[in-house]
Amino acid sequence: MIRAQGLRKCFGYKTVLQDLDLEVHRGEFLALVGPNGSGKTTLLRVLASLSRADAGHLEISSWKIPEQAEQARRQVGLVSHQPLLYRDLTAEENLWFFSRLYRVDDYRRRSLQVLEDVGLEDRKDDLVRTYSRGMMQRLSIARAVIHDPDVLLFDEPYTGLDQDAGGQLDSILRKFSSKGRTILMTSHDLARAADLAERIAVLSRGRIAASTAGNDLSAERLVEFYRAALQRGAGQV
Repeated sequence: MIRAQGLRKCFGYKTVLQDLDLEVHRGEFLALVGPNGSGKTTLLRVLASLSRADAGHLEISSWKIPEQAEQARRQVGLVSHQPLLYRDLTAEENLWFFSRLYRVDDYRRRSLQVLEDVGLEDRKDDLVRTYSRGMMQRLSIARAVIHDPDVLLFDEPYTGLDQDAGGQLDSILRKFSSKGRTILMTSHDLARAADLAERIAVLSRGRIAASTAGNDLSAERLVEFYRAALQRGAGQV
């Protein structure tokens, strides 16, 4: 579903992604963890074809990027640090707008469906500027799935959420994972990543340093695994 080989991305003289190899299988939930500056956001932007890699090979749902970027974008939903919502429109109006951009058939029915999926059907007529941070994040997910993509990319989706909102997001991610979506989520929260994801990969200095099954390790061993992976990644430079 996602296949990257030898990806490299530079900003000036700084190399952010360094010959990165990554494969995420259809229906898999992969959590990508790593320190600030390791390249997590840059990688998601490249996967979403919002930024072009300087070298390497990338396929999303068998579509080659950048050659077939337009087709690949139709298979990807992105939830980034910015909600990408119109605050002076209602939740439903936002989804109508984005569904029309993607030429979604029966967009009114589809908008109601995804609002139910994220638990916002009762607030569909409220302006987005009245929403809490957690509600905006749920609506961002609805926006990201309005066109029924195969691949969902989440860039630190728990940032700024309180405990209750975080729990609601857990449930939503599990729901979409159970529906067979391919999910790649970046996170700083090792425990939450291990609880949600089937596999955890550690990104260090622009490379995948190590990966493991999400439920293979205890909390203590997970921290040890993470630290060892970062040391290994530092030694590769």
